[in-house]
Parts: sequence; structure tokens; C-alpha cells
Amino acid sequence: MNFNDIIGNEKIKDNLQRIIKSNKIGHSYLFVGQEGIGKKIIAKEFARKILCLNENSDCKTCKSCMEFEGGNNPDYIEILPDGKTLKIDQIREIQKKFYEKPVICKKKVYIIDDSDLMTKEAQNCLLKTLEEPPQFIVIILIAKDEDKLLNTIKSRCTRFNFSKLNNNELRKYAGNELVKDEILIRANGSIKKLIHIQENLDTYNKIDEIINEITNKPLLDILKNTEVFSKNKDIIVQILEYVSIIFYEKISENSVKQNKYIQCIKIIEEVKRRIASNSNFDMCIDYLLIKIWEEMNE
Repeated sequence: MNFNDIIGNEKIKDNLQRIIKSNKIGHSYLFVGQEGIGKKIIAKEFARKILCLNENSDCKTCKSCMEFEGGNNPDYIEILPDGKTLKIDQIREIQKKFYEKPVICKKKVYIIDDSDLMTKEAQNCLLKTLEEPPQFIVIILIAKDEDKLLNTIKSRCTRFNFSKLNNNELRKYAGNELVKDEILIRANGSIKKLIHIQENLDTYNKIDEIINEITNKPLLDILKNTEVFSKNKDIIVQILEYVSIIFYEKISENSVKQNKYIQCIKIIEEVKRRIASNSNFDMCIDYLLIKIWEEMNE
């Protein structure tokens, strides 16, 4: 993998390449943007280049690059959430290694994925390192929701705001000119969402059908369609996000009903909160369909 092989966010890739060539590598970076737009894969390629033992940015043959590609580079550490959060014990554990010198490279790179899931205690713990980092470490934080990060952490990082991919970039990734425009739109600039929709196309076609019929059928008929939701509990968050995008599309298509569509989006967000708080699933779905039906038919 090389930056040229990664689709999207060209300016960020160019800036990171310049950082490598100028050898002005900072101690901490923050990669911010929605899920599935390339933050992690670009962070890993940036890490590989930082650790590379050759000046040639296309190197794949030095000891560092070969071990990196094999997942065995001792100077590259990746930290993931333990369950729903990144805990203070995880940060304390890696802090023990911060002051150990690199094994084969000049630097050590730590990627903290989903860093916005760090508890406040974990963030405050990490902050101590960000304030006085060893000269040889580089920390890359990856986040979807920067508002969950302490301002003191954000202020100590060089920040890169990642953009959603456009439809041409998504189509290039898919490698299929026949991908429908509506699927690209509803992927909302995310490769991860595009893959997910394509893998569950029958389910999403059914969701489209339900939403399109919500103003044409009696409420009782609409409520007969809850099976598609109950069969897909494991992807309900993605389904609800998909329904939100449908209503966002409708806002741009029909300004007369804009307020109705906005209210529907608010209903969806309320249902997401209820499901996240472990409310009865079937009651949440009934509430979703009833409230949207009422909003669209009053």
C-alpha cells in the first residue's frame, strides 16, 4: 500500500508526504472525520513511512517496512477500544513503553484508534505524555467525534480534517460503473458504508420500499413491515443512519415539506438513543414507524 493507492483526501496525503520528505515529524497528530473515509489506512501508511529505514518513500524492502507489512514491527503499536471505551489501564500500559527506545527504527509510532472513546481519566493520563513526549515517539489519534476529546489534547496535536469521498471516488473504489447513484449518495462519502450497503442490498431495498410507501399506505400496513428491522438488529444503527440519509435527500428534493423531513430525522435520532439505552427493541421500531407515519400524513 502507498498513498497513491489510497482513494480520496489528496491534500492530506500530499501534506503528510511533505512532512516525511522534510523530516519535520511532530510528536502528535489528530485525524478527524466520519467513519469509513480512509483515516486509519492513511494513518498506517504515514506510520510506515515514518518508520522506514530508507529515504525512498516507496520503499517496501527495508527491515522496518517488511516487518510492518507482516504486522511484526516492534516500533509500531496500535491501540483499540476495550469494548465500548478506551480505558485508563490501556493508556497506562502503553505509557510504560513510551520511554523504551525504538528497536529497529529511529522512532516509535502509536496509533490510538477511536480515540474519542477514551474515558476522561484515560485522556488525562495520555495528556501527561503529550505535554512532555520522548523525542522518538509519534502518537496518531484517530477520531470520529472530536467534541468528546479534551481541548487540551486537541491543542497539542497537529490536526487533519478528513473529507467524505465524492461519488466518483466511491465508484472508483467499487470498481463498478453500474453502482447506482442512489447507493453512492446513501453511502454518504464512506467506503465502509458503501461496502455495508452492497453486502446487505436486499435489506436496504426493503427499507427503501417501506419509506417510499409511508404516505401511501394505512399505518397498520406499514407496521406489518417490522420484520426487516427485527431480523437485522445487529445492523440497526446503520439502518437508522440510512433512513436519516433518505430524509436528508428528500429535504433537497422538496423544500415545501422540509420541516416534516427534519422532524422525521429527529424521530430517528430519538430512536437511536432509546435503542442505545437498551429500551425494548420492538417498541422502539413501532415508535419509529408510527411517529414517521404521523408526521408524513398529518
